[in-house]
Amino acid sequence: MTDDLRDRAEALLRDLAGPDARLRPDQWTAIEALVVHHRRALVVQRTGWGKSAVYFLATALLRSEGAGPTVIISPLLALMRNQIEAAAKAGVHAATINSANVDDWERVSEDVRTGSVDVLLVSPERLNNLEFREAVLPGLARTAGMIVIDEAHCVSDWGHDFRPDYRRIRDLLAGLRPDIPVLATTATANARVTHDVAEQLGEGTLVLRGPLDRESLRLSVVRTPDAPTRLSWLAERLRELPGSGIVYSLTVAGAEQTAEYLREQGHEVRAYTGKTDPDERLAAERELLNNEVKALVATSALGMGFDKPDLGFVAHLGAPSSPVAYYQQVGRAGRGVERAEVVLLPGREDADIWAYFDSMAFPPERLVTEALRALAEPMTIPMLETRLDLSRSRLEMMLKVLDVEGAVRRLPKGRWEATGEPWSYDADRYGRIAGERKAEQEAMRAYIDTDECRMAYLRGQLDDPEAAPCGRCDNCTGTRMDASVASTEAARERLYRPGAELAPRRMWPSGLAGLGLSGKIKPELQAAEGRALAPNLYVGWGQRVRALLEADGPVPDDVLAAVLGLLRDWGIARPGAVVSMASSGRPELLSSLGSRIAEVASIPYLGALAYRAGSPGRQFNSAKRVAAVWNTLDVPAEVAAALPEVAGDVLLIDDVADTRWTMTVAARLLREAGAPGVVPLALAVEG
Repeated sequence: MTDDLRDRAEALLRDLAGPDARLRPDQWTAIEALVVHHRRALVVQRTGWGKSAVYFLATALLRSEGAGPTVIISPLLALMRNQIEAAAKAGVHAATINSANVDDWERVSEDVRTGSVDVLLVSPERLNNLEFREAVLPGLARTAGMIVIDEAHCVSDWGHDFRPDYRRIRDLLAGLRPDIPVLATTATANARVTHDVAEQLGEGTLVLRGPLDRESLRLSVVRTPDAPTRLSWLAERLRELPGSGIVYSLTVAGAEQTAEYLREQGHEVRAYTGKTDPDERLAAERELLNNEVKALVATSALGMGFDKPDLGFVAHLGAPSSPVAYYQQVGRAGRGVERAEVVLLPGREDADIWAYFDSMAFPPERLVTEALRALAEPMTIPMLETRLDLSRSRLEMMLKVLDVEGAVRRLPKGRWEATGEPWSYDADRYGRIAGERKAEQEAMRAYIDTDECRMAYLRGQLDDPEAAPCGRCDNCTGTRMDASVASTEAARERLYRPGAELAPRRMWPSGLAGLGLSGKIKPELQAAEGRALAPNLYVGWGQRVRALLEADGPVPDDVLAAVLGLLRDWGIARPGAVVSMASSGRPELLSSLGSRIAEVASIPYLGALAYRAGSPGRQFNSAKRVAAVWNTLDVPAEVAAALPEVAGDVLLIDDVADTRWTMTVAARLLREAGAPGVVPLALAVEG
């Protein structure tokens, strides 16, 4: 019986991977555990080892015995698309339910019910969707033939990419019959994460963990003195890198800026970020898969599960904050080729970007307690934002965690309420997680600085007991990639090219009707489209602006010249006057910038706006920010008196634009006071 099953599995594998394919020992061990013994198993194996083959072959074998469909919980759309194509090669019909195919949900659900779908892929976010949990999930739990948790390190607090939605998997597992097999897979789990995931799967979980070496990867670190040199190096070396690949950036603005520069230098590349339109993402993936582009310049939005066996290189402009996250991303390369180049070009700004993402962690106890108190009555997230000063993304993450832990529950029509169940803030746990993140950052710095084998270092971070010198990396071979470049002039010009769009706000946040602010902002009270000198605070003019924010003082000549150049190239009509934003921290910087622009343009500088009752401080969501600014910002009498005489739009100067709500409120106040129009101008955009 077992021999016959293995023969059938081998035959299916040849259909999936070619006539010479043979099952690895651990692949068969996992398949046997799932199909014969209906066990729960965790497979931790390197990228390219064949984890997807395990669940597709097990699915085919279970389906042939009359089992229900396999449910695969998969975190990324790119991963789902690849899995559907791979499943077809194994004779397995796969379909998906995710945020990008809402119109297909009813049809796919019916196909699952009628048995015409062998594999259903769902995103973890579906597990937190109330309708899906109540209408679809119970049926899946009853009829599923197998459950697969892909990228299972996301289940663990200690994983490099923990996701609150993955916690719902425990609810799904708790509702399964004991004879339904469960498989969890990942390529990036150290000993702590492996233990945590296995514990969540349940007692008796089979753990299959293999060596994590990737023999095709050639790891290198190239140190450059600044961002222009780093960008120039990439532009000069990109054609030398083998095949096609991925260039990773830590930020959306960085990815877009890099892609634009590389195209200017004659390279066929595309940007790929969380802000890229879904259809454009799909087109970009296909172009890379078909080698129609040299590279995708991507954020971590292109990561887990993107499957291109002949990917020839991965380069990073800036270091990820964790060696484990770094290993996961570079693991995209060299799966089906003998040699792939992996190059890290760290930047001085990396630590600042890490700190920004650290600020998105689980909120402190005071804010969580405020949220639970507010949710004594049901309310939507926009309503809660008026009571709690957290960004939308951080608030949603907090609610997901509290929902899984039983402290709140999701109601119809987008509302939430506290359950009243006992719950306590686990400060020790959150402190340990924060400490672990800091340790990971130090480990990433150590990877950059080490003179030992880089592959052995990364494998050591994953607690691979077989970690050993690879003999291939720059440290093992003593071969360094030349960090010199012929010229940085073009890259410097691109990084320091002034201009980032500031789109006007057109709708007030919800929950501010008490202030007389609701619905659409009347066109005659809106700001016009504005500009910022720098698109972020990390490279180019952004770094220069960051230095200015540390202490107040007059605007430097180089920054003034750049702003004047931006105004000259902007194409707006000549403004009629200049007003600077109120500021408690940098009034001299803003007033000197405003007055000097006015002097050069030969237009009046009317002065600065003011705060009536002290600075509003900093707020982290739209409703709180608008309320704070609305209650404090004022147009001084001398400014208001001059506005009706202004012949053109008022140029409104600020240092950093983040939410754009301060400028939105200021524009309304100025236009109510008589300004014919308001055009915002900031030194930088935050983020």
